[in-house]
Amino acid sequence: MSNDTKTTALAAEHTPRMELFKLAPEAYKAAVALEIASKKGLDPVLVELVKIRASQINHCAFCLDMHTKDALAAGESVERIVQLAAWEESRHFYTEKELAAIELTEAVTVLTDGFVPDEVYAKAAAHFEEAELAQLITVIAMINVWNRIAVTTRLSPGHYTPGSLKR
Repeated sequence: MSNDTKTTALAAEHTPRMELFKLAPEAYKAAVALEIASKKGLDPVLVELVKIRASQINHCAFCLDMHTKDALAAGESVERIVQLAAWEESRHFYTEKELAAIELTEAVTVLTDGFVPDEVYAKAAAHFEEAELAQLITVIAMINVWNRIAVTTRLSPGHYTPGSLKR
């Protein structure tokens, strides 16, 4: 049998564990309100880069699906999205401001040392006005909330269409 005629079945899609947002609608509404507020005044492409990077770190397939699609819809390139997983070796794809945001995203998301290093915070503070930095920190915190909900409840990737969620 040639490779042209051989078909390979994909693995079965996992079933979500629960519909948390239907079971906790007030929490969902509050999270959506904070999500909307967190993005105000920030570049939508930067927001998506931050969300993709945190979702890569947290292994959140649902959010990776969503935010890569949203980034593409916002005009981001496939090349920059692909290189984001190895941004330290691909720094030349990003602005210094984007790099500061990505590095802060990693520090806030991982917290392995129990704190965000002063030099990482200072680098972000040098590129963002104080109010803008506050918004960025909130965006990072919110994607971590969404990642933890999606990973825990096993939301299934592949079904999201940009603009289908009112956030």
